[in-house]
Amino acid sequence: MANKNLNAAKTAKKDEFYTQMTDIERELQHYWQHFRDKVVLCNCDDPYESNFFKYFALRFNQLGLKKLICTCYNGSPVQGNELMIDFGDFADEPKKVAYKVEITEVKDLNGDGAVDLSDVQYLLNNDKNVLSTLKTGDFRDPECIELLKQADIVVTNPPFSLFREYVGQLVDYDKKFLIVGHQNSITYREVFPLIQTNKVWLGYGFKGGAAHFYSPYEDIATAGDHKKDMIRVSGVNWFTNLEIPKRNEELDLVCRYSPKEYPTYHNYSAINVNKTSDIPYDYKGVIGVPITFLDKYNPDQFEIIWRGGDIEWAEKQCSFYTPPTHEQAELFKKQDKTWRIQNPYLLDKQGNAKVVYQRIFIRNKNPKTI
Repeated sequence: MANKNLNAAKTAKKDEFYTQMTDIERELQHYWQHFRDKVVLCNCDDPYESNFFKYFALRFNQLGLKKLICTCYNGSPVQGNELMIDFGDFADEPKKVAYKVEITEVKDLNGDGAVDLSDVQYLLNNDKNVLSTLKTGDFRDPECIELLKQADIVVTNPPFSLFREYVGQLVDYDKKFLIVGHQNSITYREVFPLIQTNKVWLGYGFKGGAAHFYSPYEDIATAGDHKKDMIRVSGVNWFTNLEIPKRNEELDLVCRYSPKEYPTYHNYSAINVNKTSDIPYDYKGVIGVPITFLDKYNPDQFEIIWRGGDIEWAEKQCSFYTPPTHEQAELFKKQDKTWRIQNPYLLDKQGNAKVVYQRIFIRNKNPKTI
């Protein structure tokens, strides 16, 4: 139900889902070494609501940040709601306008002997140089692009419906980043080549492979046994180009190849593997794996060839693709309305086509013989 709600939200451009502090803390603990003396930009984050802002403001000194910049756009449905963070009573918080916060230091401003949220609150309320308005706050606006140019690292949860454009902008401006996105984004034409060429990879991920976001939309904010104003979304990932130890961990392969256990697709000269853990250690040819494989992908261990389901690539560039005959195609269409000639599929014992879920084609760089 949650993913159905997510799709409905994207269709209506209601895709503002706000990340929990626990999820941010769990992921960011692996990246601390990247932040010292860096300018961090959170450009999809209302400072009064965003846990990304809260995280970096609280740890400004620990991380050794040079500057923290946060911006929000003027159509945000949560502006002024204090949906996520209770900073206290902000009588002067701007309402329904775009604005930015720039912080270059966080001190014990109230003299209580500790640097905490109350000091951040005091800073926002009393330093007029910290907070200012923007024209739109849209990350594509020239005003916001100038802020992007200042940044060393971008960390945020961008709107899922704009993920292609958002990632494209980060790449165009050669920025380091750590952002939240749905795993379906992996198959986008604008995103997959970045993963294939090792310009983008997956982070450590959300617990259980799902995230529980705060949602301001009453018509979709349902999450089963979870509290109101939250929505559960499975298949959510962290996307990054920051080096992390996980990226160099070799996948331990324990299965041995056999034609019986690993059938070959009817339209691709590649074997099918349903689980990453079942990849055979001794197979030298092309292997079709689920997109969840990328969570374990080590570029020193595997080569990513391309993704299944791309008809242009299959017909023009794939040397191991064989289309079905016209008669076969007509038969398979009757058997399964979801059947497409470019999607990897198997034939069962009765000759019926069995389409598999999204597949990525890979090759083991160092197959072993034991």
